[in-house]
Formats: sequence, C-alpha cells, structure tokens
Amino acid sequence: MKKYLWQLYLWLLAMGIQPRRLFVFWRAWWHFWSNHRQLKKQLKNHPQFPIKSLYPILHERHETSGQMSGHYFHQDLLIARKIYQRNPTKHLDIGSRTDGFVAHVAVFRPIEVLDIRPQPSQVPNIITRQADLMQLPSDLMDYCDSVSSLHAIEHFGLGRYGDPIDAEGYLKAIKNITYILQQDGIFYFSVPIGEQRIEFNAHRVFSIAYVLSIFQKNYELLQFSFVDDEGKLQENINLTPELIENNCFCHFGCGIFEWKKIK
Repeated sequence: MKKYLWQLYLWLLAMGIQPRRLFVFWRAWWHFWSNHRQLKKQLKNHPQFPIKSLYPILHERHETSGQMSGHYFHQDLLIARKIYQRNPTKHLDIGSRTDGFVAHVAVFRPIEVLDIRPQPSQVPNIITRQADLMQLPSDLMDYCDSVSSLHAIEHFGLGRYGDPIDAEGYLKAIKNITYILQQDGIFYFSVPIGEQRIEFNAHRVFSIAYVLSIFQKNYELLQFSFVDDEGKLQENINLTPELIENNCFCHFGCGIFEWKKIK
C-alpha cells in the first residue's frame, strides 16, 4: 500500500498539486486571518503602511530556519571545501547544481560548467557551456586536473533534461570524463545509493558495489562519504564488505566518491 500511495503522491507533484502544501494551507488559514484582523486594528494608529493587498505565505511558520541537511546541502559544501583545499589548476563541473555547489566554488575561484541545458546568465567566475557529455567534444580531451559531477550522472540517458534516451548514458558519461581528466587528476562524483534501480524518469539509484566495479579499472578511491536516509552526512567512511553489500543501509542515500585517475 505504501508503494502505491507514494506513486500517487509523485503523480500529484508532477501535476503541480502538492499534498503537503494543501495540508499546511488548512492548518495555517485560521492563523492568517487572525493575524490579519489583529494587524488591522493596530494600523488604525499607524497609517504609514496601509494594507493594499493580500499575499498569503502560509507554510513558513511551520518550518525550521532553513534546510541544513540532505543530499545537496552536504555534498555541495563538502566538495567545495575539498576543491578549496586542493586548489587545482583548472576545475570543470558537469551538471551539478548551479545555485548550490557551483555558486560555492565561484566564491573563491573560477569554475567551468558543462550542462546539456542552455544557461543564458553570466556570472563572474562561472564559465558555462552547453554540451552533451554522452558525446565528448573533441577539445576536452586531457583538459583539466579536477572534475566534479554531483547528483547528475544518474540522469544521463533518461530524457528528463531533454537528453536522448540511452540505457548506457551514465557509462558513456563516466568514460568521457575519464578522457577529460588528466593523469592523477581528481574526480568528485556523487549519485543516489541503495538497491540498484531506475525510478523513471527521475533518476537511477546505484549500488555501491556496482559503482566500485565500473571505476576500479581507471581510478583509485581516495575517500568515501555518504548522506544517509535521514539526510545526515557520514564523512570519510571505511567501506567494509558489510557496508558495500548493504549500501550503507540506505534506501535512497547519496554516495560521495573522491577518485584519483590512475590510467
């Protein structure tokens, strides 16, 4: 039953219907009008700011002061910190979040960003280029000593972002990133981890054992961290056989791998 309810929830979200917001709406409606009446009474003695219209924001009274957990929050800060400490000659990002990780890095150094989608905005320290990494541009061979792709490669070939359907899209992207990266260069890579599956058309979820198997030929694993199902960061974890077999006991976690190219 849980599975079917979850599918219904996802379809409602896809149609622009947010069940949680509807619940919060009914929960907060009384507070909104109560506060409105109270403020109107007070404004009789303070005419400087008349109420000209209603602009209801109903959900924020029930939220925390901001989100400081989850996949993107932790991976973006962690990898930005590593790039700051390592200070590579040239860093290239592929498909990571621009309003998180890319913005963090752009605070202290230039960063080049490749994405299959266009990016019309121009921001200091961020150089953007539209490209499909399932097909390697010839000028990117042996291009840089540092690459990141955070929570992106799981989408390649699923059509979510207008990319062509390709069951091997993620493998082609990893192969091409290996060509892009110089010898001894560092590849910061993250994907969802758990029981291996596709949740179409959102993403793939990778088992840790499978990730290790597709990287072992060309890379040495320097460090592994992960964000667990509760959204908490577990940093610099020793990957024991038990953790590998059980995907760090995650159903939908985020594995954060720091690889060094060895050949």
